[in-house]
Amino acid sequence: MSPQEYSSRDAVGLAGLIRAGQVTAAEVWQAALEAAAALEPRLAAFTEGPFERPPQPDGEFAGVPFVIKDLLIAAAGVRGHGGSAALAQTAPAEADSTLMHRFRAAGLGLLGTTKTPEFGLSVVAGQKWRGPARNPWNLGRTPGGSSGGSAALVAAGVVPVAHANDGAGSIRIPAAHTGLVGLKPSRGRVPLGPGQQELMYGNVVEFAVTRTVRDSAHLLDLVQGNAPGEKYGAPAPARPYRDEIAHPSPRRLRIAVAAEGREAAPDVRAAVELAAATLAGLGHVVAEASPGVDWEAFLAALTTTWCAGTAAAVIPLLNSGADRDLFEATTIACAEAGRALNPVDLAVAFDRYNAASRALGSFHQDWDLWITPTSTAPAPAIGEIDADDPRCSAAEWVRRCVVSHPTCAISNVTGGPAVTLPLAQTGDGLPLGVQLSADLYREDLLLRTAAQLEQALPWAGRRPAVHVEEDQR
Repeated sequence: MSPQEYSSRDAVGLAGLIRAGQVTAAEVWQAALEAAAALEPRLAAFTEGPFERPPQPDGEFAGVPFVIKDLLIAAAGVRGHGGSAALAQTAPAEADSTLMHRFRAAGLGLLGTTKTPEFGLSVVAGQKWRGPARNPWNLGRTPGGSSGGSAALVAAGVVPVAHANDGAGSIRIPAAHTGLVGLKPSRGRVPLGPGQQELMYGNVVEFAVTRTVRDSAHLLDLVQGNAPGEKYGAPAPARPYRDEIAHPSPRRLRIAVAAEGREAAPDVRAAVELAAATLAGLGHVVAEASPGVDWEAFLAALTTTWCAGTAAAVIPLLNSGADRDLFEATTIACAEAGRALNPVDLAVAFDRYNAASRALGSFHQDWDLWITPTSTAPAPAIGEIDADDPRCSAAEWVRRCVVSHPTCAISNVTGGPAVTLPLAQTGDGLPLGVQLSADLYREDLLLRTAAQLEQALPWAGRRPAVHVEEDQR
């Protein structure tokens, strides 16, 4: 199998070729290694790897290569650094986390780990430690964050699917900036353990970025489900998610379009309008509406929990002797702001979170889905957002990360699922994502609608400037 043929397939397609005996898992692995060798010098997306040893072909995705983000997930024998020089010499993990075990049971083979900003605390994939990952659509731009390294490798065709996680948009933002499908599942749908019960006060969830809706649906079927000892759990889906997209029920949905889209760039507004018009043409009821959320109060609450969560990760490292200069300036600023908080500050933040959650819950009694821009603009230039800027206070940093993606973090707080789809491009060819969000545990509605949009507005033929297929020509 040539790297060009390899990169043209999604994970479901590659697995089908392997099962049919048309190609071996070893041939697929070799193609992935060649793709990584060709493009990594330009993308700078790996942290550890590529690893040479091919996986044992077992499971539905037997022999399909993938990568994991260098944050939170644990893979036995692999070092995790959290994107930080302070953890550059960390010991390899002794065992797989629950999600990693499920990825392996699904047949996915680990090709390497990918760049993330320090502790995932940015919307770009830059690092003081190892420099920035680059966007294959334009190497002068970021692939977004915090799952930017994973997104860059999937978009460039190095792997068909990659692990990602999301605490305030970190699956959806890089997916939007690189032309991918980025599904943030409901809280409790995918386990976080056994090393932790929750992260950022329940805001963080784990999953993946993919090129196709069917890869997201099939993969979610294989890794979802409650695990012993998890703090949060989701009810089992009524039927497999793959069936939702293969045999969708003909239900007519009520879909709201965000008025907040007026604050976005013209190309972004046009992308949202295109999605709305397409869904209306498919027979759904579409109208402009938004939940009654006090966005400034919500941002203040998010700043509190962001800083408290950062302090929980960073202050113990400082107390154990880690060199302060190894951390980025905004990481230290947020950690110190978090250290200064008291229980009343957290209680106020949780009250504001409750108000936002109740507003979204009431909103989804009337509306099945909510369409918003994933980002108000395409991917920013590398260096435009600098996490090592000592002039930036904690509050300024959180605001800067959130205001360009104003409706991403709300679903982390409410716990509901959201997906970004690569439905459009700017005039100069950069990807633009449109976000669909739903009520808690309604991934079925999201995936079913995403499949409809994928068929009506196909994106499979789009390729970034840096891509395995282009490199092989």
